[in-house]
Amino acid sequence: MVTPTPSSGRIAELDALRGLAVIGIVWMNVYVFALPFQAYTNPVVWGGDGAADGWVWAASFVFVEDKFRTLFAMLFGAGCLILIERSGDKVWRPHLARMGVLFLIGIAHSVLLASNDVLRAYALAGLAIPLLAPMRAKALYAMAVGLVVLHLGAGMVVFGSGVVDVYLGRAGSDAALWAERRFGANEGALGYALELGREGLIERVARRLDDLPQQFTALFAALPLNLAAMALGMGLWKDRMLRGEWRTFRLQRLAAICAALSIPALLALEWWVADNGFPAAFAGAAALVLSAPFDMLLGLAYAALAMAFFAAGGPVTGRLAAVGRLSLTNYLMTSLILAAIFASWGLGLFAQVSRAQAFVLGVVPVAAMLLWSPLWVKRFGQGPFERAWRRAAGKLS
Repeated sequence: MVTPTPSSGRIAELDALRGLAVIGIVWMNVYVFALPFQAYTNPVVWGGDGAADGWVWAASFVFVEDKFRTLFAMLFGAGCLILIERSGDKVWRPHLARMGVLFLIGIAHSVLLASNDVLRAYALAGLAIPLLAPMRAKALYAMAVGLVVLHLGAGMVVFGSGVVDVYLGRAGSDAALWAERRFGANEGALGYALELGREGLIERVARRLDDLPQQFTALFAALPLNLAAMALGMGLWKDRMLRGEWRTFRLQRLAAICAALSIPALLALEWWVADNGFPAAFAGAAALVLSAPFDMLLGLAYAALAMAFFAAGGPVTGRLAAVGRLSLTNYLMTSLILAAIFASWGLGLFAQVSRAQAFVLGVVPVAAMLLWSPLWVKRFGQGPFERAWRRAAGKLS
């Protein structure tokens, strides 16, 4: 998401990969806008009655959910490292300025449009990037693995007792009830989620401003996993993979290995949740904790496979590269389009569509990005929010 300055050379494959990540995130975020928040991880809570809905959930769990957000974070880390390498001796002040401005953009985005905004978490995790920048690629890979293990350990502390209680038939335990409110069909919690999705814009802004302090709990919980992906991206830049310098066979081999390690494990997790009837504790643990290492592996497979494909150039690479050059703008505009479709101040389709229908509606912002990005890049070069971010950070640094 962080791009080199307009005067510097650009790597088309890296821009195209960033564009692919932004597009993939749409098919994660569309469910946040379209369905009650419990349904994001649990398809039987809402909007998942038909066979098509089940297949959409299954495909999304294995191939989409958190893979593209991981890819986005990887490229964020690589982009920050690019700028640090070009900044000479002045590293901390301009970097902190960029992260500070990005955090403010994320706060505005989360208050106005997207409750699941990632910019705030990226800005917080990104504060550590200058500390990691001197490390070699192998050390960065080891750091990424360690942070994923930390996420797994912390996650199982949170979810472990709920999973055990469900297995032992203690559905009324505190841990099981906590999971049911957040990832299940608890009547009161689901009713509250429906109220939130139908609130007006002014009501939303007032509520989101009031609960800003509570949002930091989720932000800090996401730090290890986001920083892990950033460290991985930094390592891949130092290893010259994201510079487009790996041979096609090497990229394909890496993609095949990562896919072989991740897809069977994700299919097994999917079966585990579905075969047990989608208990809330299982759905939450699988989506937010247990799938994390495999999400990262599959995100890495996507990166390697895409870099091999983009190396040949062509119109697809060029169009995706334009989307990637406007990644911040496109990420924000995607939320605006989805809000216009689902929010009460737009078409008001929240909780009125199935999971499969929401997936189809995700085509709208994707098509918009693919259409407008090449035209904007050709005329202006840099996106409006990228330009605003750069100027604001420049004034602070």
